[in-house]
Amino acid sequence: MDFNIDNEKVQIEKDGKAIECDVLFTFDSEETMKCYIGYTDHSVGANGRKNIYVSSYDPLKPKLELENITDERELAMVNDVLQQLDAEANA
Repeated sequence: MDFNIDNEKVQIEKDGKAIECDVLFTFDSEETMKCYIGYTDHSVGANGRKNIYVSSYDPLKPKLELENITDERELAMVNDVLQQLDAEANA
């Protein structure tokens, strides 16, 4: 899996409000044949760490549409990617 760091912004809807988020990384998965984007709104969770969200998207669509990840295998794969990124950042 290749990761692309991208300093772009993405806008999401949260509690009925448009929130601008910073894109942290993108990656493609050959296993799922999907593209993923990791982003943050800089909120902090109960664990004291910045909240990071990951969604899938279709890069061929003219407008970025983020899709929720609901499949258990897909969620496990994304969690593995987040752990790998965390380990690399703390190395």
